[in-house]
Amino acid sequence: MSGSTGSAGPTPAAARYVGQSVARLEDPRLLTGGGRYVANRTPPGTGHVAFARSTRARARITRLDVTAAAALDGVWAIWTAADLNGDVGSLRGSLVLPGGGGPPDHLLADGDVRFVGDPVAVIVAASPAAAADAVELIEIDYDDQAPVLDFETAAGRDDLVHPELGSNLSNSAEAWPPEVDEAMAGADTSVQAVITQNRQANAPMETRGLLAEWRAFDETLDVWISTQSPHETALAAARTLGLAVHQVRVHMGDVGGAFGQKVFLGREEFAVMVCARRLGRPVRWIEGRSENLTSSNHARRDRADVSLGATADGRFVAATIDHLEDNGAYSNGGSPGNGTMACVHLPGPYRIADVGWRTATVYTNTCGRGAYRGPWQIESVARELIVDMLARELDIDPLELRRRNVLRAGDLPHNTATGLTYDRISPSECLDQVAEMIDYDGYRASQRESRAAIGHAVAPNGGPPDAGTLPGIGLAVYVEPSAIGFGALATEGATVRVEPDGSVNVYAGTGSHGQSLETTMAQIVADALGVHPGDVRFHQGHGTPYGFGTGGSRSAVIAGGAARAASAGVRAKLLRIAAELMEASPDDLDLGGGAVSVRGTPARRMTVAQVAQAAYMRPDALPDDVSGGLEHTARFKAPPVTYSNAAHACTCEVDVATGAVRLLRYAVSEDCGVMINPMVVKGQIAGGVVQGIGGALLEEMAYDSDGNPLTTTLAEYLVPSAAEVPAIEYGHVVTPSDTPGGHKGTGEGGAIGSVPCVFNAVADALAPLSVRLTAGPLSPDRIRAAIVAASG
Repeated sequence: MSGSTGSAGPTPAAARYVGQSVARLEDPRLLTGGGRYVANRTPPGTGHVAFARSTRARARITRLDVTAAAALDGVWAIWTAADLNGDVGSLRGSLVLPGGGGPPDHLLADGDVRFVGDPVAVIVAASPAAAADAVELIEIDYDDQAPVLDFETAAGRDDLVHPELGSNLSNSAEAWPPEVDEAMAGADTSVQAVITQNRQANAPMETRGLLAEWRAFDETLDVWISTQSPHETALAAARTLGLAVHQVRVHMGDVGGAFGQKVFLGREEFAVMVCARRLGRPVRWIEGRSENLTSSNHARRDRADVSLGATADGRFVAATIDHLEDNGAYSNGGSPGNGTMACVHLPGPYRIADVGWRTATVYTNTCGRGAYRGPWQIESVARELIVDMLARELDIDPLELRRRNVLRAGDLPHNTATGLTYDRISPSECLDQVAEMIDYDGYRASQRESRAAIGHAVAPNGGPPDAGTLPGIGLAVYVEPSAIGFGALATEGATVRVEPDGSVNVYAGTGSHGQSLETTMAQIVADALGVHPGDVRFHQGHGTPYGFGTGGSRSAVIAGGAARAASAGVRAKLLRIAAELMEASPDDLDLGGGAVSVRGTPARRMTVAQVAQAAYMRPDALPDDVSGGLEHTARFKAPPVTYSNAAHACTCEVDVATGAVRLLRYAVSEDCGVMINPMVVKGQIAGGVVQGIGGALLEEMAYDSDGNPLTTTLAEYLVPSAAEVPAIEYGHVVTPSDTPGGHKGTGEGGAIGSVPCVFNAVADALAPLSVRLTAGPLSPDRIRAAIVAASG
């Protein structure tokens, strides 16, 4: 095996498959029921895990009796904090620095429970039914305490979620230069709003789950898990269980979605591994839907007090954001939150000379915060909503106001007031393209006619409107930091091997969970080696080079860079061997169609399989300085960040009598650089847009005044269906990045832009009624209440 480190240059092969909508190689398996999920694996003798969870948001456990449950037929073991917590080390993820603060590590609740759903005991039984029955027999008495639920007042409360920390404040940061207030005071016009986001759940189709098996004879832990990061899983398991990494083998099959939830291990997954080691047999846990909604992680619970100042003709001069986020009781992986990331991206795609920001993260007695597709999304929501509010204040069309302030090619590279440097982005081009796609000017003209026709009918007698529909159009523009490369995220590894029969295997440290990496990585490798993507097989999990995994819109750039570099190494060796066999110079050879040929003499050719066979079986025929085999391992080091950007536009109508919103059209213009597979890009955008529509209109994890979750099934937690989502129209602007292949990330953008786009469309529809929308979701009752309130 050969190896290399560093940045990979472009492959010498002309692209044949990169840039094409190659049919997904995963689909035949997945569409015919051949998917390989954790729940499909149940070895003989497997124990099934269930967790007894707290029914209180904040309380002291005064009695915990498992006697009746332990006596139940089929129950193999029941363990509590007293049994297991001493068996493990830190539960924090690799991205959390030692000594970085955060709540204490508890495998199971130890004395105090801190949210409804806090795991108190773990049961292992012969069947899922027996384990569930045992949960019902566990007796727990509590000394109830007043829960901390309001994240906006949590920092000032004496009641503490974690008394040992001395405060409900998890962390804070700010950068608010004095000139910001001066610039804001000097603005001709300014607007201010407090914008709050609704608490949401990732709600992947496949919940969390794993099967762990301890092999005592060689002290090895095998883990089959639904994950985004198999290597992080191995590192965390080894660290927490006191093992060496080589004692943990993480096997990864298909994953039915994650959206950030499955980067880090949760307390339950660690507990399953401990149970497997204690019992010396396979142990499996498949999370229930209610568990997933109430106990895995929540996201998006943010408040942003945002202001924007401008000149009389609408040129932005200053912006501020005072941001607060709810961390819940235990953040997923021990992450300190997303506040700083959100705040420094507040300027987004606009020229704003002065920006001030501060952020704080607080603990509450609710389910912990975790990553969810575009976790810093609040910056785009706050900025794009306040831009539209300013447009109404100045009586300037929102599209025109954006055009006066959006970054253009001549502004690049652009240093933001928050210390970021943007280059190779195209927000003005995307804005113009999406406006043309949605026929913005034509819609405005028809909207004026519609408003004139219904204006008097919807507001009889000066009271709240009770009839008719109002049309609206919304925009959102953003810059997405993708493929962030620092610390553990900075590099990815890949191995490419051509087998003796000419087939190709690719081994990567990724954790694909819907990104089509099986296809896109095959396209990159196929172009380099002159083979068909169908001849390339993609592998993840145990035995692959280290990588942090898939998340943060990073795979196309970083994993793709590693695959490209490894392929280039194999290609160079393949051509050297072929040149020796055909008595030609490597520079005179063409590689394509599964064969190597001498340029200008196509009859002189060998198939890739023939060259590969010689590489393995005929060492005497190889050049003296070339070792046998056709395999190369490379690591790709990413730049600090690669920026994507996009513009969204949508139209809607609002029924003023009911508050119901119907989306009519949705268009996206995305610049994710050179697309590996345009069809896959469309799929990524569509998935994100649908999740954003859900976040804007439907989804909310709600609690009552005692901290009990009210949305515990998909009957209460409403996710979008086909009925709520219009056909999505796609446009692309291609500004290549400076990374190999020119790619950028696109996994999260759809979810970032869609929430403010939908908000702005609804607000635009209700503008004649002077309705101001600052909190979601925009449910019919909330909209109707806003209409009534605005009517006075």
